[in-house]
Amino acid sequence: MEFKELFIGLSENKSLNALAKKYGLLFGAKSVVGGENIPDTVETIKKLNAQGIEATIDNLGEFVDTKEIAERELIIILNMIDAIQEHNLKAHMSIKLTQLGLEFDKKYAMENLRKILLKASKTNMHINIDTESYRTLADIQSMIDEVKHEFSNVGTVIQCYLYDAEEMIEKYPDLRLRLVKGAYSEDDTISFQSKEDIDENYIKMIKKRLLNANNITSIATHDHNIINEIKQFVKDHDIDKDQFEFQMLYGFRTEMHKALVDEGYNFCVYIPFGKDWFAYFMRRLAERPQNLDLVIKSFVKKDTVIKVGSAVGLVALSGYAMKKVLDKKDQ
Repeated sequence: MEFKELFIGLSENKSLNALAKKYGLLFGAKSVVGGENIPDTVETIKKLNAQGIEATIDNLGEFVDTKEIAERELIIILNMIDAIQEHNLKAHMSIKLTQLGLEFDKKYAMENLRKILLKASKTNMHINIDTESYRTLADIQSMIDEVKHEFSNVGTVIQCYLYDAEEMIEKYPDLRLRLVKGAYSEDDTISFQSKEDIDENYIKMIKKRLLNANNITSIATHDHNIINEIKQFVKDHDIDKDQFEFQMLYGFRTEMHKALVDEGYNFCVYIPFGKDWFAYFMRRLAERPQNLDLVIKSFVKKDTVIKVGSAVGLVALSGYAMKKVLDKKDQ
């Protein structure tokens, strides 16, 4: 079982997700999650704003399969929008349509999406509609195509490891887009598989978008080599810095955040919040093995036994879960 498949498998394990949610931000998750609740997350955003860093906020939540759960998640999102507006924060929301009921009632999910866009539009707050696993992509894009004519504050994500990423970028020149490599386990019939091919297509898609976009592009990567290549590309083609931003996940490669701001680049941090953190954390580890190294190193630097123990706990938990997955597969 490959590294990525392992952690994607962990992210989809309902039992582990439920256990992690029950006990709160354990195993180092506190360093990469902005807060368990809205007040704590607001304070996190304020600290970043003070450094010249903007934020996009994600309400963590997985396995939404009833209207009762979807309604609860909707209320949290609407309350966070209120908090951002109330505190005049430089932040916007990133939302997942599966969290709003997409997988069991598309009409209901659309009603919830419109409520979010309407509330956010009162202060012209951008709402980013995340793309998720490929099996949901057609439905997500269908809903985007419907609301983009009603609301000017809607944008989405392009996962550039997909073979049809270029087609999607061409489809949305007027929307604000976030370009990512991709965080789900998709097979070779629809996506590039090797790191080299994924990186190559990601860079190609960023350059294509920057040359043809009519709206802001968020370049979401922790890879300093890619960032440096894009910096040079922007310089060579005289692309205005206000046409794009670099974006990273909260808690990862923080030394680069302020450095990019100091160089005059727009910078945004993706901040997840809430107790339902486990699936999110596992997908981040699935993206790059180095992410696990970054998490552990961040604890070691703090020189705190408890923190280091938490990082070790994460590794132990992952190892235990891996054994369970492998045992099940061998049966």
